[in-house]
Amino acid sequence: MTRPLVTRTLVSLSTVISFAVAALVVPQSAFSASDPGVRGGAAGAGGPLAGLSTTDTDFFNESQDVFNEAEGVGDGLGPRFNLDSCGGCHLQPAVGGSAPAVNPQVALATAGGARNTVPSFITANGPVREARFKRLANGQPDGGVHALYVVSGRVDDTGDASGCNAVQENFATAVANNNIIFRIPTPTFGAGLMELIPDGALVNNLNANSGTKANLGISGRLNTSGNDGTVTRFGWKAQNKSLVIFSGEAYNVEMGISNELFPTERDENPTCQFKNRPNDTTHSDGATPLDAINDADKFAIFMRFLAAPTPSTTTPGGSLSIARGRDTFQNIGCALCHTPSFTSSVIATNPALRNKPVNLFSDVAIHNMGPGLADEVSQGAAGGDEFRTAPLWGVGKRIFFLHDGRTSDIQVAIRAHRSGANSTFPASEANQVINNYDNLFDFQRQDVLNFLRSL
Repeated sequence: MTRPLVTRTLVSLSTVISFAVAALVVPQSAFSASDPGVRGGAAGAGGPLAGLSTTDTDFFNESQDVFNEAEGVGDGLGPRFNLDSCGGCHLQPAVGGSAPAVNPQVALATAGGARNTVPSFITANGPVREARFKRLANGQPDGGVHALYVVSGRVDDTGDASGCNAVQENFATAVANNNIIFRIPTPTFGAGLMELIPDGALVNNLNANSGTKANLGISGRLNTSGNDGTVTRFGWKAQNKSLVIFSGEAYNVEMGISNELFPTERDENPTCQFKNRPNDTTHSDGATPLDAINDADKFAIFMRFLAAPTPSTTTPGGSLSIARGRDTFQNIGCALCHTPSFTSSVIATNPALRNKPVNLFSDVAIHNMGPGLADEVSQGAAGGDEFRTAPLWGVGKRIFFLHDGRTSDIQVAIRAHRSGANSTFPASEANQVINNYDNLFDFQRQDVLNFLRSL
């Protein structure tokens, strides 16, 4: 059905005219806006930053190898774990990215003779997931990660856990009681640039366009460290301050490997300890600086030196559609949270990271996303319905969307940003912007989808 041409919120007159001309050329009935799907062609990501020194490149390559390395029982894997490598989770469209098309968690359940049952929410073609329980048995808030698997019965080329008596969590009951939420891996491309956006720039950006944001119901705030008040920015709720902390915590939580940042085992079951603790340490006797660095620091180095994704200027839909989509994305209000670009610190130590564009499409702030996306989990200052604005660079190559990977359709993900208030959580800050999106002509929505898949 053809809609009458009206001026919509935040849409400039010139944009409206261009929309009108396009509508005269192509009838509305000819369109049905849909996600073009994962962009084909080269990955456009996974390589090192331009301008790294030879030494830095050596560090990047060595750290990438460690990032991909599968850990075994003798390396400290477990007793409870979600996967056995960083690269297994962060693989789409290249190492450092998001969840791959084939979920490695399925085969890992029984690898080496382990006796785990694959939970119902882990599927061969679904996203890599970690599980969190909303509440403890006594009804108090939980929110912590409950690892999918245990090493009990596993024997691999690094060790023998046949004597481990750890028992897998009862996920079936948690699912039946609606006491479980999920998280999928966040892409790490360009993470070093993101780490070096000055706090002041983030604060100023959050305060900018305050009148327009207020009219659209957008507020948001930055998550911060409780000790020094500086901005935290990594993770679905922007709960981690730095890539080193992000790496050390993930090593302990996702693989069960204790390290110098998180030196305590998550499960201290004495029948399941096969390596001295912490499992991962600095090697003071290393023959070279590369040999001396612990694995958690190497993970951080790899992510810090990962280049940002390279967008396409022509695919999908052609350059004109992508350009129009970018303008529309801006005009309907999406860019008020998905800030297109920042600049990294002018005093960053490494020249390859200094004073560089950071085209992440995120304000790094946490926003109320309404009961439709609320997970009832608090992290740092972020409450149960608050999430960091997800960076959109590289989104054209992603398979799964939203914090729990509930959809592979980017348009479904857009509309999931909208939900009204209930007795527990306020309405989503994105409601009016999503209404603006739905009020577009069909071909305009297609332009927006093409633009997003070009990133």
